[in-house]
Amino acid sequence: MSQSIRAAIIGATGYGGAELIRLLQAHPLVQITSVISTSNAGAPLAEHFPHLQEVVVDILDVLDVDLIAGKADVVFLATPAGVSAGLSPKLIEAGLKVIDISGDLRLKSASDYEKWYKKPAASEEALARSIYGLSEVFGDEVKGSDLIANPGCYPTATLLGLIPAVEAGWIDPSTIIIDAKSGVSGAGRGLSLGAHYSEVNENLSAYKINKHQHIPEIEQALSRIAGKPVVTTFTTHLVPMTRGIMATMYATLTGEHTAEEFIEQYRQYYEGRKFVRIRPLGKYPSTKEVMGSNYCDIGFAVDERTGRVTIVSVIDNVVKGAAGQAIQNLNIMQGWDETTGLLFAPVYP
Repeated sequence: MSQSIRAAIIGATGYGGAELIRLLQAHPLVQITSVISTSNAGAPLAEHFPHLQEVVVDILDVLDVDLIAGKADVVFLATPAGVSAGLSPKLIEAGLKVIDISGDLRLKSASDYEKWYKKPAASEEALARSIYGLSEVFGDEVKGSDLIANPGCYPTATLLGLIPAVEAGWIDPSTIIIDAKSGVSGAGRGLSLGAHYSEVNENLSAYKINKHQHIPEIEQALSRIAGKPVVTTFTTHLVPMTRGIMATMYATLTGEHTAEEFIEQYRQYYEGRKFVRIRPLGKYPSTKEVMGSNYCDIGFAVDERTGRVTIVSVIDNVVKGAAGQAIQNLNIMQGWDETTGLLFAPVYP
């Protein structure tokens, strides 16, 4: 392995930023040299996250590209949508590597971004330069890149569950239906009525029906794999838990394939990729079984009566769906083993 590098985190007071700090603290080849918050510069990080008291003693830095360039080699952007679009090119120009955890660089079409995110898009140059960092699928493109668009949480669980079947031609992509559920941390740390305890507790609600910004991201990747446009039905739900995503996906089979064949196909597709775990026949994953980890667990059921397959995929939305996959992409970028600093067991119970 090559020598260690210095990392800066912009947006350090959000959940994604805090999780990056937690995970990078245990990474043997990364030193956190700057934690940055535009709204809380000058304050100790522990004021916002008391769990980091005496673990991370950094004072939050101001957002200054030259200052960051003098302190770091790579920058993680854990910022709200709309920030990275203008900031990433400046960081690249300053000689930094960038891993963007926001959605600003995921969609290759500027018009699609503006339609779904309701914000100005990044430049065509930045969009063309960025690599979509779904590690297990596009890892070869991540190697040596200096600008990574880290996938969204829902797309990570969904795409890892669907891509091997789409690539093999075992399902009809036009029939895909995705029923996805997330814990409340996916809404971020900002205050909102929808994330209020009394609104979420003992409740289950669908939201952003047919309007979720992750829809074009999922369809973009599936279309690339299928070699033709893919349109999906994708519905998200908020469940009363802190972490976790479960994506339950349905599609019509194009031939006669058993659940056993799906299991074998997926095990071969993800062979050597330690963060995707395929469940044995008749066993299906739950969100608690991946909590706090970088794993994606997948299970299958084939219904001979309807000719459809059900694929269940679970991740921790803050780790594999954000900070963990970002670090996995950093490992791949640097030519390190992709599991470096990430081989820890899920938190259970």
